[in-house]
Amino acid sequence: MEPGYVLAGYRVATRADRQDWQDSGLPGPGLVSLSGCVVDLVPVDASGWDDWFASPHEAEIARDQAGKSGLHVLGVGFASADVPGLLADMADGGWDASAGSLPERLTRREKFPDSGHRRLGFELVGFGSGSWHTWTCIGNLVTDVHQATGVQPGPSGLIQDEQDARRAAQWLTDSGLGDPKVFLWAAALLTDTPRATLQTQE
Repeated sequence: MEPGYVLAGYRVATRADRQDWQDSGLPGPGLVSLSGCVVDLVPVDASGWDDWFASPHEAEIARDQAGKSGLHVLGVGFASADVPGLLADMADGGWDASAGSLPERLTRREKFPDSGHRRLGFELVGFGSGSWHTWTCIGNLVTDVHQATGVQPGPSGLIQDEQDARRAAQWLTDSGLGDPKVFLWAAALLTDTPRATLQTQE
């Protein structure tokens, strides 16, 4: 289990192929992301304002009810050290712990991941304009990060080494290259939640 990570929640998402507008330094097929900029997300309810599920079981039910092929349940966690900055960033954008969902879970600092989760890697993400952006959806950030730090994504578009991911997120924050969409970047830990584990909870 990864030490020092807390639960953000669960996303029900498609996987995506690299589009022409995305950085050419990004691998092509089967990209994994928590960002609605590059993948389709299933919302928690019909209002569509929230797509962070509280548990893998809730996310699995939503995936089944969506009736769409290619959906996967992703577990998402952030390093405990990054949580205060992320909460402040979200509050500045009008989303604080009193609204529930993601900021409320981060405030609780529930340990992540649970047993049975398979680590997929780390994605560089940031909050802006009410949504989560990924480094693969803005400009040429994948190439910029690689040239500056040597860090690059693996076959699924994720960074495999935790320290590399955190170093790249810090460099992106310091560079200001995400302006005006993202000013604070973090390395989100993404996991795959086995369907068999969920069936035992029903």
